Amino acid sequence: MLGCGTVGREVVRLLREEAGELAARAGAPVELAGVAVRRPHKHPELGDLLTTDASALVARPDVDVVVEVIGGIEPARTLLLEALKAGKSVVTANKALLADDGAALAEAADASGADLYYEASVAGAIPLLRPLRESLAGDRITRVAGIVNGTTNFILSAMASSGASYADALEEATRLGYAEADPSADVDGYDAASKAAILASLAFHTRVTAADVHCEGIREVTAADIAAAEGLGCVIKLLAICERMPAEGDTPESVSARVHPAMIPASHPLAAVDGAFNAVFVEAESAGQLMFYGQGAGGAPTASAVLGDLVAVARNRVLGGRGPRESTYAALPVRPMGTVPTRYHVSLDVADRAGVLAAIAGEFARHGVSIAAVRQTGGNGDGAAARLVVVTHAAPESALAATVEVLTGLDAVLGVDSVLRVEDLGRKGVAG
Repeated sequence: MLGCGTVGREVVRLLREEAGELAARAGAPVELAGVAVRRPHKHPELGDLLTTDASALVARPDVDVVVEVIGGIEPARTLLLEALKAGKSVVTANKALLADDGAALAEAADASGADLYYEASVAGAIPLLRPLRESLAGDRITRVAGIVNGTTNFILSAMASSGASYADALEEATRLGYAEADPSADVDGYDAASKAAILASLAFHTRVTAADVHCEGIREVTAADIAAAEGLGCVIKLLAICERMPAEGDTPESVSARVHPAMIPASHPLAAVDGAFNAVFVEAESAGQLMFYGQGAGGAPTASAVLGDLVAVARNRVLGGRGPRESTYAALPVRPMGTVPTRYHVSLDVADRAGVLAAIAGEFARHGVSIAAVRQTGGNGDGAAARLVVVTHAAPESALAATVEVLTGLDAVLGVDSVLRVEDLGRKGVAG
């Protein structure tokens, strides 16, 4: 095993406590050959199993499977490529590496006949990747969308339940251990983007990397945004949305992958997912809608997924089989975010005088964006400030963004308070 942090410690515990059960399920004893760490003094309970020479551990002839829970790109990439090229199967929880260079790992596994399993890389304990890769292999998946980052979901849930600001909710998440000292990977959406790349790759049989995923975080979400969503019968969630986009005119069939905060109907099951839990909706042509829900992070839940992969790999070793290989036959292009149809909720401070609404509506029309609903609060008709909320119908992202940019320059617009996307996720109930 490479690494022995929060997840690694739980993997070791389960290997020891469940040795008999794991042997029965795998068809042979699953024995821990060694653990590579940087600071052996922090793991005295592992005794002679410890080493600081990860490369030598990977190369040992008695090692059949390498479990990697280091995280990050290097040295994980080099070590796993060494293992795969030597014919040793790999179990990894490394979402960043898989989203950045999963193709190299898959190619090395194919070349040597080794297995590459990574259920723990997305949504912790939730069995999600194996259903995408195996259970739904006979179906055509059209969309995968959901909450795949527990830290941001905890923050947004706290803001919704207590009216707290983003800063206060983040402070509480940090105090409770849901947020890291540097929460950037979570709150800026990068963690979710890595997971979206993995999900899109599996669902659509196309190589998608983190660089292909449009990514926005939650730092700009305010208590006023949360309240505005509630007024529309919605809640705000950070969503990872992966879609198979049909061909349109000269545009071929393609894949869209994006991560951003969005308003969703309070009636949708994802709206009820609170705290640090994860939930993902999968839509397929024959199976319809499927929902996967559970603990999306944490030592024990993630270790559960690691052990599930380890048993699968061990079975393959015992029986002489191989796990599923990478499937990229579709090779669909990734659609630029600017061409993806979305809906906007735009909150503006405007001068409350005659002609303002017409001028704003005219800009939306000029950019080919249809307005679904308009609501004004405040103001008394004498030019004082009023709040104007515009909810649009679906339009290309680029047209919506261009409209908002023009609105910021209008004399009658005193400020654009917020811009949020609205997602109905295939269900009824979105305002407008």
